Amino acid sequence: AFGKNKKDVAFNGFDFSQAHEVIGFVAAHFLVEATIERTTDNTRFENRPPKEQLKFGTTFSDHMLMIDWDIKNHWNTPRIVPFQDLKLSPAASALHYGLACFEGMKAYKTIPDESLCLFRPDRNMNRLSNSMERLQLPGHDFDKNELIECIKELVRVDEKWIPTGEGYSLYLRPTVIATHRFLGLSAPENLLLYVITSPVGPYYKSGFDPVRLTADSHYVRAWPGGTGNCKVAGNYGPTMKPQALATEAGYQQVVWLFGEDDTITEVGAMNIFFFLINKETGRKELVTPPLTRGDILPGVTRESILELARSWDEFDVVERFPTMPEIRQAAEDERLLESFGAGTAAVVSPISCIQYKGVNIDIPATGDLTKRVWNEITGIQYSKMEDRKGWNIRI
Repeated sequence: AFGKNKKDVAFNGFDFSQAHEVIGFVAAHFLVEATIERTTDNTRFENRPPKEQLKFGTTFSDHMLMIDWDIKNHWNTPRIVPFQDLKLSPAASALHYGLACFEGMKAYKTIPDESLCLFRPDRNMNRLSNSMERLQLPGHDFDKNELIECIKELVRVDEKWIPTGEGYSLYLRPTVIATHRFLGLSAPENLLLYVITSPVGPYYKSGFDPVRLTADSHYVRAWPGGTGNCKVAGNYGPTMKPQALATEAGYQQVVWLFGEDDTITEVGAMNIFFFLINKETGRKELVTPPLTRGDILPGVTRESILELARSWDEFDVVERFPTMPEIRQAAEDERLLESFGAGTAAVVSPISCIQYKGVNIDIPATGDLTKRVWNEITGIQYSKMEDRKGWNIRI
């Protein structure tokens, strides 16, 4: 549980003269006592760009959540404080050994009444815990419900930063870094878990914009036994060079392959789906790579698409590894119906072309299934349709 270090708990000798608040909320039968220090400077909010001009990840709201962990006291009291730079030792192990992981999630204002919601935050908490455990970070067994409650409170504090309207949201970036001042290669004795937030606009400004991809890269994103199934910082830096090469060649993203048979794993930083007619069965089939090998990120959007598609019971939904030769042949046979990437930022991103071995494979875009997935998931997120699965969590 967070806040077990009672020497810092807000109710014990807390100085109320510093524009602070004390909040208490119950989560999973634990009392979490957190401090809130509200900013008194409205300059950043008043100077924020119009919502139509928001660019992803460049505008940040007024506050952030910070929770320290140390080997003696474990999780300290959660603090909501004004957005600020971090003070780190140059010896902090996160800077030297990549001991950092993060999540990406969103808070929404629903269309009917502008109430606040999170979309399946329990999945993000599970994945954050798994990423921490993979990096041998202590504290990975944190109480997930308590962290969700802390994030809810952060969203309430910065509610005015959430733009209204479909496609607009507050992007949330929970992050864990090792702050241990130690150059040795070992599990850290100090951590910082923090959450920053950023208002964002629609991924597609005007209708879907299908992407062109290249699979002609000798770089590999992930492999069995690696960290591809976790959101650790080290997964993303090495993708920047192949991404730049793809851009130079006229393509927006890279289709990541693995193995001598050119097995398809992911696209860019998204999961990938193919909707095709199976050559053997003659049946329509939605295919995405499985999680069994440990090199595929268990995306929240990915899981949601699979659950929705299976509930429709209109075509086969299969988790298996497609290969580029298979996709090429399906396109030649006119059995490749559509394809899309899936992730938190875009929900779905239609794919119109994949370059493979120097040849462009054209794919129909934007397909009806891609549109349907988009409509259903965003419909739930903004409460435009009934949430029968209980995915939207009210704040």
